[in-house]
Amino acid sequence: MKNKFRWLVLIPLIVVVSCGIGIWLLTSKWLEDGLDPKADGTNEYAIVLGAKVKKGNIPSLSLQYRLDAALAYAQKYTHVKLVLSGGQGPDEDIEEAVVMRDFLLENGIDEERLLLEDKATSTYENLLFSQEILPSDINSVTIITSDYHLQRAKILAGKLDWESDVVAAKTPKVVELKVRLRERAALLKAYILGK
Repeated sequence: MKNKFRWLVLIPLIVVVSCGIGIWLLTSKWLEDGLDPKADGTNEYAIVLGAKVKKGNIPSLSLQYRLDAALAYAQKYTHVKLVLSGGQGPDEDIEEAVVMRDFLLENGIDEERLLLEDKATSTYENLLFSQEILPSDINSVTIITSDYHLQRAKILAGKLDWESDVVAAKTPKVVELKVRLRERAALLKAYILGK
């Protein structure tokens, strides 16, 4: 009887652990896949995804890294227009897109190259609302966001019938473990629900 009970406990445990390892490996591959294809200036528009703005309208480190990546890309490909996408969260004093615009203007990017999407509060809304302000014939865009976030953004762009290439911003070391763990669950949700 003891052996039978042991197997009744052991088999479900093995199944759960195996599923966990499988999901971990799968989502690790997805995170890696997000880094390609790298943007090369082919797309006319690049969408910069917002992130938290701290008190005093200061970009969080995640947002600052995204802005640094966007600035370098805009300086290299001077024909590309940037859609700055991010609304105002409940704990923010201003829309993320406005803070993004101010940074890029201060760093020499012409205002004519900047389009503001200041309503989005999620990755899906970033892309959906950006699509609404772009010309209807645009079917490919560049996505600029944190490296861990790219694959989910690409999946959601695909749901909107967009092709995409990417510019990866680095992830702050202080939050890397937390955001990568959370992103694995968000990736599964995006694949299953499409949002």
